[in-house]
Amino acid sequence: MVRSIVTIIYGISTLYPMGNRIQKGGLQVASELARFIDEELLPSLQLSGEIFWSGFESLIYQLSDRNQQLLHTRNQLQEKIDHWHRSHPGKINLQEYKKFLREISYLIDVGDDFSITTENIDNEIAFQAGPQLVVPVKNARFALNAANARWGSLYDALYGTDVIPETDGAERAGEYNPIRGAKVIEYAREFLDLACPLVDESHKSVLAYSIVQGELQAKCGSSSTTLQDNTQLKGYRGQAEQPSSFLFLNNNLHIEIQIDPKSQIGQTDKAGVKDIVLEAAITAIQDCEDSVAAVDAADKVDVYRNWLGLIRGDLKESFLKTGSSKTRVLEKDRDFTSLNGESFSLQGRSLLLVRNVGHLMRNPAIIDGQGKEVFEGIMDAVITAAVGSIDVNKLNLLSNSRCGSIYIVKPKMHGPDEVAFTSELFAAVEKLLDMAPNTIKVGIMDEERRTSVNLKECIRAAKDRVAFINTGFLDRTGDEIHTSMAAGAMVPKAEMKTTAWISSYEDNNVDVGLACGLQGRAQIGKGMWAMPDLMARMMDEKIGHPLAGANTAWVPSPTAAVLHALHYHHVNVQAQQEELRSRTPASLDELLTIPVLEDPLSQSAEKIQHELDNNAQGILGYVVRWIDQGIGCSKVPDIDNIGLMEDRATLRISSQHIANWIVHEVCSESQVRQTLEKMAAVVDQQNVHDPLYQAMVGNFENSIAFQAACDLVFKGTEQPNGYTEPLLHARRIKKKTS
Repeated sequence: MVRSIVTIIYGISTLYPMGNRIQKGGLQVASELARFIDEELLPSLQLSGEIFWSGFESLIYQLSDRNQQLLHTRNQLQEKIDHWHRSHPGKINLQEYKKFLREISYLIDVGDDFSITTENIDNEIAFQAGPQLVVPVKNARFALNAANARWGSLYDALYGTDVIPETDGAERAGEYNPIRGAKVIEYAREFLDLACPLVDESHKSVLAYSIVQGELQAKCGSSSTTLQDNTQLKGYRGQAEQPSSFLFLNNNLHIEIQIDPKSQIGQTDKAGVKDIVLEAAITAIQDCEDSVAAVDAADKVDVYRNWLGLIRGDLKESFLKTGSSKTRVLEKDRDFTSLNGESFSLQGRSLLLVRNVGHLMRNPAIIDGQGKEVFEGIMDAVITAAVGSIDVNKLNLLSNSRCGSIYIVKPKMHGPDEVAFTSELFAAVEKLLDMAPNTIKVGIMDEERRTSVNLKECIRAAKDRVAFINTGFLDRTGDEIHTSMAAGAMVPKAEMKTTAWISSYEDNNVDVGLACGLQGRAQIGKGMWAMPDLMARMMDEKIGHPLAGANTAWVPSPTAAVLHALHYHHVNVQAQQEELRSRTPASLDELLTIPVLEDPLSQSAEKIQHELDNNAQGILGYVVRWIDQGIGCSKVPDIDNIGLMEDRATLRISSQHIANWIVHEVCSESQVRQTLEKMAAVVDQQNVHDPLYQAMVGNFENSIAFQAACDLVFKGTEQPNGYTEPLLHARRIKKKTS
């Protein structure tokens, strides 16, 4: 017997079978999504279903054709570029190339100077410089970890990573190692000397901290000293006579020295310091896109439900850890006492942004009045903004934005017209939800070539709502390869970062952002550190991001956020940006220089095979989890067993790179097939301890994951802009229904 439910559609009672679709006006909505919206989202919004669904349908009808036309323009431009390269073999004449790109409106004229006018921007976006955590919102535990990564223990981050070498008895394994602990404390004190220096003394010499007449007193032997700049001391916790913690501010980031002489660590510390807690991931992107495998209504409801729980403030997740059950919830704000005795609070959670999907994909969760799957980007905009409006209207338990804004990061936009369309979409959503114009702020991902070369005009197209621009090396490289697929064989993947276009690309993002007035109004961001186990190397290299003028950069974990926060104490980003304003802007000619091999035949057989092995292993290691287990982001061991954080961006570049080498006969299709089969054995072995893993070797014809990986390579030139989503979604749906 089929169970049924009664649903009210625009005031009309209708009977529908559960588990199928529910009619909402002219829309056919998957029942799980309809129930989520009607029973969970709309009651939290205090908005009637009649208004929401009729407005949603109208918005889809209004914008879908425009969305489709933009995708058609992408395809037309790609066809013209491919034809031009085939008609102009050999070394490219850059002036002729630029003239051609202008003729087809790939390159557009740059308008007059301007400054963005974005208003109601939170301090974390406008003024604070610090790490940005990116996390798949589909995983509730990870989503909560990211939201709670605003504050983190420096002692834990140092003790548990390779930042402190495991030499001279300082190993990490086993119970607490006091030798390693002493090295952690020494490192942390050196950090305090940099961030909060004392007059004529080191924090290493302090025996006790106290507050006397509104100033820090640090007892060192028989004498006492104070801060070089006493305005850095902002407050304390506990009793004024004997605080349990001291709060400092440096480069607009907080530092808390926690005191407890009776604790395990504090009793070994001559000043009784038990920990140093840093303000770390001041912002966090809850991702619905590249780090998420969401192919149908059930998956999308998981995504939307977690985002709803984060914004309402009631998301929780229970799990087993070391044999006991734990429940994770959102952190409350942190209470302190100011130096004049007044209570105040600091935000206990990262300011949350949400990344929607791009303009490309449709999703079967909703079928429109023409019988077509709705564009997923339109669906994401409506539902994630509807969730965000709970915060705007202060209907939640814990606040997110204190300025009444919703922050949506929009990826994979190609040029100003697509940014303008996003702004039009957000304006329509604001009207639907009865929000003030420009409540929804946009983060522009500068990760597609047509956006990079027209970045100023892209920002102009959203100048009233832009809150973020960010470079994304991997997706940007994937588009570089696909756009110029017919130009020649690309340099090996590892050599991309040394080519002219990439340095120009990274500099151009900062130059244009500063020229368009983003300083003090929006974030200028840099990309991800993809090796979460190599924190010592991150500390050596990632300081380059604030030095480059970026006031945020992506990190893969809360621990990495704490460590990367140290860089923003070393570098005053605002001062760095002021210095960079006077440099010569990045070169458009370099930005358009295609990274092709001068002589593909000069590549040795060994080098070619190593490149294929590396790319094939990375593709398979990621795809097998995406297809078989629905995992959109995970730490995947590379060919040398170094764990890399992989998502669809890394997949895009690897698959496009092999496709490019096949096109230009650097390797053969049969060689690639043999490589994929060989690397499947490596991936199988790397996952041998995963009870959910399904081996590929011996089952190549029937392994949906292996076939998906083959498609990504051998059908790579056919995929729109080299994107992996169409093939992954089709194969994942097949897996779910098989």
